[in-house]
Amino acid sequence: MIILRNISLRRGAKVLLREVDLTIQPRQHLALTGANGCGKSSLFALLLGELGADGGDIDGLEGMRIANMAQEIAPSSATALEFLIEGNPEIARLRRDLDAADEAGDFERSAALHQALDAAGGYDIERRAQRMLDGLGFAPGDGERGVNSFSGGWRIRLNLGRALMASSDLLLLDEPTNHLDLDATLWLEQWLKAYPGTLILISHDREFIDATCDQVLHVEHQRVQAYRGNYSAFEQQRAERLANQQAAFEKQQRRIAEIDAFVRRFRYKATKARQAQSRLKELERMQAIAPAHVDSPFSFTFLAPDRASDPILSLDRASLGYDKPVLKAVELTLRPGSRIGLLGRNGAGKSTLLKSLTGELPLLAGDRSEGAHCAVGYFDQHQLEALDLDASAFTHLQRLRPDAREQEVLDFLGGFDFRGDDANVPIAPFSGGEKTRLALAMVVWQRPNLLVMDEPTNHLDMEMRHALTLSLQGFDGAMILVTHDRHLLRNTVDELWLVHDGRVSEYRDDVSSYEQWVMKQQRETPAAAPTETGNRKAQRQAAARQREQLRPLKQDIERTESAMEAAESALAAINERLADSGLYDGGRKAELDELLREQGRLRQETSELENRWLTLQQELETLEAELAAG
Repeated sequence: MIILRNISLRRGAKVLLREVDLTIQPRQHLALTGANGCGKSSLFALLLGELGADGGDIDGLEGMRIANMAQEIAPSSATALEFLIEGNPEIARLRRDLDAADEAGDFERSAALHQALDAAGGYDIERRAQRMLDGLGFAPGDGERGVNSFSGGWRIRLNLGRALMASSDLLLLDEPTNHLDLDATLWLEQWLKAYPGTLILISHDREFIDATCDQVLHVEHQRVQAYRGNYSAFEQQRAERLANQQAAFEKQQRRIAEIDAFVRRFRYKATKARQAQSRLKELERMQAIAPAHVDSPFSFTFLAPDRASDPILSLDRASLGYDKPVLKAVELTLRPGSRIGLLGRNGAGKSTLLKSLTGELPLLAGDRSEGAHCAVGYFDQHQLEALDLDASAFTHLQRLRPDAREQEVLDFLGGFDFRGDDANVPIAPFSGGEKTRLALAMVVWQRPNLLVMDEPTNHLDMEMRHALTLSLQGFDGAMILVTHDRHLLRNTVDELWLVHDGRVSEYRDDVSSYEQWVMKQQRETPAAAPTETGNRKAQRQAAARQREQLRPLKQDIERTESAMEAAESALAAINERLADSGLYDGGRKAELDELLREQGRLRQETSELENRWLTLQQELETLEAELAAG
């Protein structure tokens, strides 16, 4: 148990926390939320001992094994696999000592170290590290690459994997999904669900929090308020509290009206029955939690495009890639009102497709056709690197539209929370979130009729993500979006397209179905075999000891997986029948009702089987760890 008593914390003259009392129970999974700059990362530094409190004290950290995800990575001569293994200091030390003993011919010490390594679970460390690399989206063979050969985003993934490899009682993760795609995010969700220690997570991905955390710690007005339940429950509780504040009532009603208008617009335009049901449910939930965001500092809308042709942009029989095709025979037409979300694992070609649409990457074959008035607004993380650090936010927008009035520019920047001096000072000291906000403001400012967006929510806090969701709902042009933020996907796109196996095709199901498909792929895809090292005889003996004890649990898992496959197949068949537009004629109401009842039953069954599978997997991992520890 960790107990914070009367904690006060400052950064310079700014008070971040004032007289905070907080108790963290063992094995709780907590989400730490709050606006950027409120003190979340400073609280992490306090728990890590990197920062001292200005008042109060903390009990319960003595002797606790703490793992932390570093935000930067120092130059390293290690391979990616070695780097992850070094995240477990005890096993890494035993392996180094064993190598030294073998080299010196000290067989007595070598035997003792083999026993210690076996007791620490060190014989399968390479397999676990390789599984970690696979889950985080690294390509086969990446484990043998040097750490220094990876780009910044992939190094952050390595830092995440290194933190997960540690044997820890307390795990601190700061924005772990920022550089992950959706598939890797889903893998991480499953890993954290099974994590047996205490987890404190800083994240602005509400669905990720919902899946992994059972309590929210919200930092607001220099206090930390605990809310029971996940982020959705926190929003509901906060909405109820703020809805009672009369001063917020008008703004609350405007937000509800904006979302309600979009629900109506979507309801009458919906053509895909499978997506329509889940989409409307999400939008209606947004109405319910609207009051939770009435005090947001962000409020902006996409300016109406001057004009647009139809189609705006199209690809015909296109081959996309650099030296050789990554995607072939791509047929894609974007019209006014097209709202497309791209799905597919990392490396499948989603970013390649976006760059080809914008013209940044020439086609290898086929045709790219722009409409007469095509105006592309393109956002990706590389645009942050192109910002002029010596210029102000005001200057960045003024350069794009020199004829704009000064007050118009300032009013617009205010919607992105660049107010007063913040709008007129050089942006060099701005945080990653502030630079992302500016890059988004520049896209909105240019009045595009086609939005092409690659992971726009990285570094954005909850309130800015909420404001972006609302603004995209009101956008009248065409949009194609890549994001690991499933809440944004569910609430802003009408169509899903899957980038997979070199092809781009319409995905006729919803985001939840894609999640299930990804998790099934992850269950069925074995981890690549790491390079075998260490004492092979000892490894074989350890495996033999475990086989008999693990067999009944593994058989139960296999039976559950078979039942899941059968339920998923039956659900797919029901969904196929529900796609028949003739089914919605009045004369087939009884058939439609029966299909919907069966669909609900199968979804419930699939959910229960998935929960059982996760429980069995956790039991298996716990038993494996107990056996490894002797």
